[in-house]
Amino acid sequence: MKTITVLLALFLTMNFYAQSEGGSSVSVKIDNIKSNEGAVLFGLYTEGTFMKSKPEFTAKSEVVDGVAQVTFENIPTGTYAISCFHDMNGNDQMDFEPSGMPKEAYAISNNAVNMYGPPEWSEAKFEVTGEDVNMNLNLN
Repeated sequence: MKTITVLLALFLTMNFYAQSEGGSSVSVKIDNIKSNEGAVLFGLYTEGTFMKSKPEFTAKSEVVDGVAQVTFENIPTGTYAISCFHDMNGNDQMDFEPSGMPKEAYAISNNAVNMYGPPEWSEAKFEVTGEDVNMNLNLN
């Protein structure tokens, strides 16, 4: 009986620590930024929120020597996409031309660019499988 109690306690302890790790990190770097003005705002999205609503996770990076980088911590296993933009004027939102085209440079995970409309989930998605993810994006 003592052995069963010890094994049960060990199992519960291991399960607790496995869950407390929280997931993977997703690191994103952009190194082709033409101006150090403003900041780059990043959003990590699921399929249900991509290009529809607020991201699941957000981060902000100042631009230093043309580079912005962030790391999202404790990201659960799943399928995600990243969208970011260079907020030159500091208003915390992407600005658009009257035609609907973005005024500020932006990037999408996998460097997915759709010349005929908004980025598509199928082009931008990537998997978080328990390993840390590192990606480099290019501003458009």
